[in-house]
Amino acid sequence: MSPLVTLTVNRYPPAQAWRGWRRMGADPLHLRRVPGLTFFRMMGTGRGDSLTLGADFRRWARLAVWRDEAAFREFEASPWRQRERAHLTESGTLLLRPLRSKGRWGGREPFGFPTTDAPIGPLAVLTRAAIRPARLRAFWSAVPASQGGLHTHPGLLLTLGLGDVPLLSQATFSVWRDAASVKAYAYAGAGHREAIARTRREDWYSEELFARFELLAAEGDGLGLTLPSR
Repeated sequence: MSPLVTLTVNRYPPAQAWRGWRRMGADPLHLRRVPGLTFFRMMGTGRGDSLTLGADFRRWARLAVWRDEAAFREFEASPWRQRERAHLTESGTLLLRPLRSKGRWGGREPFGFPTTDAPIGPLAVLTRAAIRPARLRAFWSAVPASQGGLHTHPGLLLTLGLGDVPLLSQATFSVWRDAASVKAYAYAGAGHREAIARTRREDWYSEELFARFELLAAEGDGLGLTLPSR
């Protein structure tokens, strides 16, 4: 059985933005003991849908891998999660099923080894890399050109810039109308193709991961993405 992957994005009111910082350090102490939670990462987010330098200190994300949906539902109904929601202006969660995954995150393969073909319908893509300190300047200088045409692509439904270590460990998460849209963007943009080539040629990353997911449902608010429930 495939695990359930969730991406939860929480937004705090301006006066409570400090809670996001505090929870980055405190929440893992609780999450490591949650039944059925096999992997998680707490992450900051970029501003709006930007994937470049810049952070939204009111918006924070949590990527989680669950043994099954029952474990996720139990967590969502827990007093801990209710207390978290009480301080938020928005909280939205995407429910995902891994289709393909290659690479590691913190030395682990969090989504297993799925080899499922993409379904007809919305598809989510996660790319994550640990950037070598000596390659930071090259990486960040290449980001704007690599994203050329991304935000105007007709197949793009949602995009988020994420990071669990400032500057050094970065991820992008995007939702697309279908697999054809992902392929069209990946191979049509010269800037994107050149950035991929440079990562290999100049050895930018000490670790990287690429994963695709079937988008099962969008729950809550604040993500700007509405899908029918299963």
